[in-house]
Amino acid sequence: MKSSHSPSATFAAFDDANLLAHGGLAPAVRLAERCGLPGLVREKVRLAGAGNGAGAAPDVKVMSLVAAMLAGADSIDDTGVLRHGAMERAVAGVRAPSTLGGFLRAFTWGHVRQLHSAARAFTCRLTGDCNLLPGSDEIVFLDIDSKIKQVYGAGKQGAEHGCTKVRGLHFQIVVASTPLAAPVIVAERLRKGSAGSANGAASLVAEAISQVRAMGATGMIVVRADSAFFSHKVVAVCRRAKVRFSITVAQRKSVRGLIASIPEDSWTAIKYPKAIWDQDEERWISDAEVAEVQYTAFTGKAKKYQVTARLLVLRVRRLNQDDIPDGQGELFSAYRYHAVFADTPSPLVEAEKIHRAHAIVEQVFADLEDSALAHLPSGRFTANAARLTLAAIAHNLTRALGSLASAVHAKARTGTILRQLVAVPARLATRARTLTFHLPTRWPWQDAFENLWTAVGHRLRT
Repeated sequence: MKSSHSPSATFAAFDDANLLAHGGLAPAVRLAERCGLPGLVREKVRLAGAGNGAGAAPDVKVMSLVAAMLAGADSIDDTGVLRHGAMERAVAGVRAPSTLGGFLRAFTWGHVRQLHSAARAFTCRLTGDCNLLPGSDEIVFLDIDSKIKQVYGAGKQGAEHGCTKVRGLHFQIVVASTPLAAPVIVAERLRKGSAGSANGAASLVAEAISQVRAMGATGMIVVRADSAFFSHKVVAVCRRAKVRFSITVAQRKSVRGLIASIPEDSWTAIKYPKAIWDQDEERWISDAEVAEVQYTAFTGKAKKYQVTARLLVLRVRRLNQDDIPDGQGELFSAYRYHAVFADTPSPLVEAEKIHRAHAIVEQVFADLEDSALAHLPSGRFTANAARLTLAAIAHNLTRALGSLASAVHAKARTGTILRQLVAVPARLATRARTLTFHLPTRWPWQDAFENLWTAVGHRLRT
């Protein structure tokens, strides 16, 4: 590839009022409207007493913020991306960045909870309209995790140093997924930077369980988490809600002793990196093996909190070739152990594999930081808490767009969906009181975009 003209013959002019850079925002806004996001915000979010009209028209402002996030805005100033070219002809009621910033800063914690309620109801409607959780009649996985988001500026409310030694704000999310569905966010919460990972986890898990059931899930629900969330409160919530759990256990003395008591012939090799299938013996030759033993957790708590279930143990051979002299093998095998406390009914190998898939929540963290949650830009804690909920709405809306477009986009990363289906340049033309989006010829994802366009009720011009 090379330039088609010399620099002296190449010009640029920002002079076309009929162009817009994100033609895919039109079906996204239409889908949000069809699933009732504006009406839910009007009904539930009421910023009474906010000065300078900050609480007026919350539905329009929420729609502007969500649309801006889909267009790549990761700060308040970036929401100005919605005011370019023909955007105000494609979508009406766009608000200025200063107006949107004032709106977020007017939030109190009670208003954030109102926005949570609207977001939960909207996700339920998205699920019914777009089938966001196929396979939920069989099994649904709920994965909880937390992350410290680094922030800057001495005036940031709640910004403190936490376990990672990074000054920031600490947020929790719970995502729901199935073997057929990419993860969607079903619960989220912002805390101060010094908050422990497990603080408030039990109530957030309870909220997430209620949410997935409201979304129509009728199959088995499995709550998965790492060792930071191993607590009697989280397990008690799972038991009360009649859902399964699979939670990593820290290597305490009692756990190490129990692992040491496992007979050597109880270990089963599993498929792991560099594993080889032995056809004759019909088993894996692997550096990783699993076993299980019964374990009673929380023996130091009241009897009602003590729980007996499976302890799934994964051991991985320690291999450090740099420390082994040439021509000399290892004298004895050394292992790293990972224990999981679970009451899932699956066979041992399958149960351990199910738990390892908990890492899917990291994909959601990556998606959020690659889009709407690249920054927590406000100095007010509640404004950033509201932004976190709006980012969750934008994430789930993006997932819905992908599910309507194609099977590939239904499980693609949200960045891929936004790049291929939302960031589509278009030129608007008006004729006989109709609006036509003229899109690029030979767009590689034209079929998927047309599926999305028609699924939300728009028509194609032939």
